[in-house]
Amino acid sequence: MIVGVGTDLCSISRLDEALARTPNLRQRLFHESEQALPTNSLAARFAAKEALAKALGDPRILIWNQIALTKDSNGKPEFEFYAETKSRLDELDYRFFVSISHELELASAMVVVEAN
Repeated sequence: MIVGVGTDLCSISRLDEALARTPNLRQRLFHESEQALPTNSLAARFAAKEALAKALGDPRILIWNQIALTKDSNGKPEFEFYAETKSRLDELDYRFFVSISHELELASAMVVVEAN
């Protein structure tokens, strides 16, 4: 059963400006495994985390730098959760499906949350 669907767009240049302007923003928003990625990849990950929060309906259960977007062996994007965020989401017993894209100035993501 689908619990929620979320989608988000992120301006790559706007994120780049925000990261340059705010010293600790990169560490607050992104898992350590993501922080060195180029801005277009970070924007897609930001959009994925926003879409996840929308799909869940309660963003307070998420700590952004405890979420990483990785790829499985076929290159399909998937979430990895850590620490407190992982514990909270494990209790919910949900499955997460994510799709991301970025082109020129925009990054997008869509997330579907499904109950097991």
